This record gives sequence, structure tokens and C-alpha cells, in this order.
Amino acid sequence: MSAQDNLNGFVDRQHVGRRFSRAAAQYGEGDFFAREVDRRMQERLDYVRMEPKRILDLGCSRGASLPGLAARFPSAELIGVDLSLDMLRAGRAPRAGWQRWLGLGKSDAQYLAGDAANLPLKAQCTAVVWSNLLLHWLDNPLPALAEAHRVLEVGGLLMFSTLGPDTLKELRAAFADGYAHTQRFIDMHDLGDMLVETGFADPVMDMEVITLTYDDFDAMLHELRAAGSSCAMKARRHGLTGKRSWESARAAYETMRRDGKLPATFEVVYGHAWKAAPKQTADGRAIIRFDLPRKK
Repeated sequence: MSAQDNLNGFVDRQHVGRRFSRAAAQYGEGDFFAREVDRRMQERLDYVRMEPKRILDLGCSRGASLPGLAARFPSAELIGVDLSLDMLRAGRAPRAGWQRWLGLGKSDAQYLAGDAANLPLKAQCTAVVWSNLLLHWLDNPLPALAEAHRVLEVGGLLMFSTLGPDTLKELRAAFADGYAHTQRFIDMHDLGDMLVETGFADPVMDMEVITLTYDDFDAMLHELRAAGSSCAMKARRHGLTGKRSWESARAAYETMRRDGKLPATFEVVYGHAWKAAPKQTADGRAIIRFDLPRKK
């Protein structure tokens, strides 16, 4: 059984688009967690030796990762792709005067609306595919990973972050109504298998746990909604959650209070892999390479 078996049909893709479109205008006030994960991802580039000509930010939202990538790789062309037109429009909107003066949020990037599983780009057109906290919003990450492999040039790098199964475990445990209240998060070992299955070489996966704390239950929910991070599973409750269910969930979450604060766990999964030279042609014939000695 392959790693992506039984993954299709669980995520409401249209709901994902609606939630992020709704959050787009104020997303800069709610995406602090995404920015922190992005900062940690960019630190990992300290160990990468390359000078890419083009970088694709897959699931770029408002393009907040692009200025950091532009500063690190000043000669690279930048492309941001996102499903939400509202997010892309918000990313291109003029910045506040003090932000422009400091150069914050500035990057000369192209923005494209597109589906991660069907990118509007030709094959082997980019040296880096960068993706921060996108994959857990997809019904099945494998088609998106296959597309990343397709658009990468040989020797190109895929670097991504996503959320693992322990994410928001407290919120899941607080509800006992039988509905989904968080996304379904995929184990990093399954993601590693998907990388191999889509043709990537030398995949490296690791994770860390980040725990945020809140004064109260409603403050946590408000922050999740501001970041567009409400549950988009088809198994969620499609009507209003009743008052009794909310009261029960609040009471259950209160039992998890530690040192005066309510915890919210996020299992952050990081992965990177390279696109190696193909070992066979499209029709299945093996490719054999000969390293001939150079003439003196």
C-alpha cells in the first residue's frame, strides 16, 4: 500500500479557499505563526550552497516569505503561487508608509493564481520550490509533490514545512461530539515516502514541537480564525455548533491549563529533497550515463 492510499476525499477544497480569501485582508495580523516557521525554514538555508535563478513559493498567501528569499538570493527571479486570488491581491497592495521606508514586505515577484496539484508552469522552470505550511490543507499532498518535482530543474531543491499529527491535539480532545475540529495531519514518515514515490532524491525529514499558550479558550479560537486556520475537513460540523457543545469543550480544555495558561501544541514538520537526474526515459527505457575522460 502506498503512502497516499486512503487520503483522497477528506478535505473540503472549496472551504479552504473561502476561509483564506475571507482572512486575506487582515492576514498580516494573524499569520505570526507562519512567519515564525518561515524564519526557521530560512535559517536552514544557511547550509545550502546554491545560487538559484528562479524560486517558486508554492502556497505563498500574501507573499510574506518572498522578501526574505529575495534578500538571501538577490539575483533570483521570484514567483508566488496561491489558490486564493484575494490573498494574492492583498500581497500586491501598497504597504504602509513606514513599511515602504524600511523596505519591509518588498520583493519584485510575479504572482500567479494556481492549484498546487496543477501548476500553471512549464517543466523544469525553477531551481527552488519553497512551501511554508501548505501541505496539510491539501486533500492529498502527493499530486502537489509530483508537480513540484515536475517544475524543478535537475539538481533543484524542494523545501517545505507542514504540520504533523500532534498539532492541536488539545482541541481535538476537548470535543466529544464526533465531528472533526482540526485538519487531518500526515505523519512525516509518510511524507518522506511520498517524496521518494514522486522521484525526489535524498529526502530529509525532521520535526519540532512548538507550544503556544493562551489566557482563555476564545482567544485561541480567535487567533486560529484570523489566520484562516479553521477546520476544513468534510467531517466537520456544517451547521452551527450548539451552546452545550461549546461549553463542554471549554470545560474540557480548562482541565489542560498549566501554570495559568491553556496550551496549544503544533508539531512542525520540515522536509527537503533534491531532484536528481532521471534514471529512465518516459517510455521506461533505462538511461545509462558515461563519464568520459577529458582530453588533455
